[in-house]
Amino acid sequence: MRLLKSLLTTAILTMPLSALAEGDAEKGEKVFRKCRACHEVGPEAKDKSGPALNGIVGAAAGASPDFGYSKAMKEAAETGLIWDEASLAAFLTKPREFLKGTKMSFPGLRKEADAANVIAYLAQFEAVSEN
Repeated sequence: MRLLKSLLTTAILTMPLSALAEGDAEKGEKVFRKCRACHEVGPEAKDKSGPALNGIVGAAAGASPDFGYSKAMKEAAETGLIWDEASLAAFLTKPREFLKGTKMSFPGLRKEADAANVIAYLAQFEAVSEN
């Protein structure tokens, strides 16, 4: 666990600052099309092969109660991983490098700007409350 936390911290701290710049939500919506095969956002979003991503920006890792996360994601959640802009940018650009053992098969976004834009797009969607 200590090693995982150290690796996560290192990955976040070594992210280029340009990756943390504000993105363009409109451009992010277009880039997010690559993600729609596995993820949904919006009022009717449901878990698919990946969890629904409403409220993901600023959320704790592994927060979707009904989703079957990988062992690696569960461990990251236990160590306190929060999906802030820096951790999301690191994960979106190199998921398997950021979180060894993740079930996410997507190889990552090649451009830092695409990651920033997707994060800006996702930030528009608040967590859906279950009433």
